[in-house]
Amino acid sequence: MKLLEDRILKDGKVGAGNVLKVDSFLNHQIDVPFISELGREFYRLYKDEGITKVLTIEASGIGIACLTAAYFGVPVVFAKKTPTNNISGDVYTAEVYSYTHERTYAIRLARDFLTSEDRVLIIDDFLAKGSALLALLKLVHDAGASVAGAGIVIEKAYQPGGDIVRAQGVRVESLARVASMDETDGIRFVEE
Repeated sequence: MKLLEDRILKDGKVGAGNVLKVDSFLNHQIDVPFISELGREFYRLYKDEGITKVLTIEASGIGIACLTAAYFGVPVVFAKKTPTNNISGDVYTAEVYSYTHERTYAIRLARDFLTSEDRVLIIDDFLAKGSALLALLKLVHDAGASVAGAGIVIEKAYQPGGDIVRAQGVRVESLARVASMDETDGIRFVEE
């Protein structure tokens, strides 16, 4: 999506450790009209899939998921990373390894909000090694729901996550696919 690629080139920054910082518009400060356009694109890609729920993981995916779900007219559910008193009863759980924080944590989702009758679109801001997306797919599988696919804002295509998930037969639509990036040479996108 050229609109997104142009914005990444304009406002994104490659930090130490080849971290792509897009916090000025995507995952710290949210440019709502811009992210709404991304949600519109996810709707265009998945509008014929019978989506009943949009699923994400807290926290960065929530804003994107909400703006996407508005086009579908369906609820957003999000997996929580920390235990809370307001999730009571039975939950689905999965483990996620965070490469950013170098630790494994459990995500949880109340069973009341995802059932076998749901057709789910997973939305997330980044896809790199695939740990978070695989955990969300496990939640959907455990609920007996069906996966329409995953909408990813930025995929680090030089890392294995996208290939791993696609090899499982999951449709993954990434709005920007980064081929390479570093502090010296900047950001290059996959030519489609």
